[in-house]
This record gives sequence, C-alpha cells and structure tokens, in this order.
Amino acid sequence: MDVVNHTFESPAGPTGLTHLRQDGTAQMVDVSEKAVTTREATATATVRSTPEVLALLGAGELPKGDALAVARVAGIMAAKKTPELIPLCHPLPISKVTVDFELGTDSVGILATVKTRGVTGVEMEALTAASVAALSVYDMIKAVDKHAVLDDIRVLSKSGGKSGSWDVSGDSRPEARA
Repeated sequence: MDVVNHTFESPAGPTGLTHLRQDGTAQMVDVSEKAVTTREATATATVRSTPEVLALLGAGELPKGDALAVARVAGIMAAKKTPELIPLCHPLPISKVTVDFELGTDSVGILATVKTRGVTGVEMEALTAASVAALSVYDMIKAVDKHAVLDDIRVLSKSGGKSGSWDVSGDSRPEARA
C-alpha cells in the first residue's frame, strides 16, 4: 500500500498557520512556553423544530424521556472527550462545564461554557459540548420530528490567554452578530 503525503508550501510561512508545518503537514502546536491562565469559552447551538415538539420537549414528555437532562450530560461528557474527537486539540484539565437550554416556540438554544486553568483555550471544548448536546436533543426528538434542524453552532465568547477576552458583540463581521 502506497502512503500518500499531501503537502503544500504554506503561503503564510513559519509565522502563519500554527497547526501546519512549513511543508504543509499537520502538527500539534507547542504550548509548553505559554503562561498558565484561567481560560473560559462559551459556545452555542440551536435545534429548530415545531411548536408541538418544543412543547413536548419543555414538558419532558417526549417518547424517549427527558431530552434536556440527557443532552446536558452528553454535552458535559463531550467537552471532556474533545481531544479524542478533534485530532490537534490538547488534552486539558477542565475545571467546569455547564450546558444550559433556552426554549423558544420553534427552537431550543443550547449554551455551553467550559473553564480551565491552563496554557491553551477551551473554545473547541465549548463548541463540542454545544454540538453534541444539540445532536443529543435531535436524537431524542427524531421519533416525533425527523425534520428538525441543527444550526447556529459558534463561539460566543472566550477569555484568558495572551489574546485576552473576545465576544461576538465585538466582532465587526455582520454575520457574526446575526
């Protein structure tokens, strides 16, 4: 079996993309010299469905049971498993994970916040928690709505580290605030 090494010369050079070596192959970033700081990130995801299904969801009356309780635990577990799912993520000592829900008439918003004291951020852990919680909600409601939609998965804020704090309200891109 021939091994193919897809490489390209990174146009950004050695100071460009941190997850690529000069030859374009992937690498895990060296964070050994970074300062330990408290880091936190919040991400969101949305599951859209019908008002009837959202009423069942809110009342805990879905055929599979209490979807929000299951989704909360799934999101927390997912945050802890992020480096097993995303190849170049560093394993982190996660200090806290919260997964909360906001029920609307035709959607449920999921808000996942992850905190650590470490040398790299937890944006990927927050995104993973929100995404898996949304997948879990879908799994729990698919018996009554196979057409539910997952969308709006994004980071809302992060703090800590050399780059400091950021939140979506400070992003100048119009689509980021939508």
